Amino acid sequence: MLVSQILASKGNGVVTIAPGATVAEAARLLSDKRIGSVVVSADSDHVAGILSERDIVREIGRRGPSCLEDEVEAMMTENIQTCARSDTAESVLLRMSEGRFRHMPVVEEGHMVGMITQGDVVKARLIEVAMEKDALEGMIMGH
Repeated sequence: MLVSQILASKGNGVVTIAPGATVAEAARLLSDKRIGSVVVSADSDHVAGILSERDIVREIGRRGPSCLEDEVEAMMTENIQTCARSDTAESVLLRMSEGRFRHMPVVEEGHMVGMITQGDVVKARLIEVAMEKDALEGMIMGH
């Protein structure tokens, strides 16, 4: 299965936040949208970084709630991995597992075209396995 197939079923929308927004604003956005990370972007097209709920909790644990007034760009992860629509779901899942992250922007020609999560890949793989099972059962039963 390709990343493009997963995006086709879930959509290409990506939630972004400006680098100058506060971490408190980012936390509210994550809560309101019920998501685990937000892409940091000045123009909603180019990825500057990513901020996850894990990043926020880590800093609250280190410094306390005062870090919520910091700008997002001070806390975001800048060196992020991205994938392309032509990448396989398995290769993306492997990179996520090895890097211990759950969200990966889909970028082509420098422009963000979607976001894929570990959950998206697992769900797609489960659907694919169920279809394979049904096909094998059909062959065995003579359908």
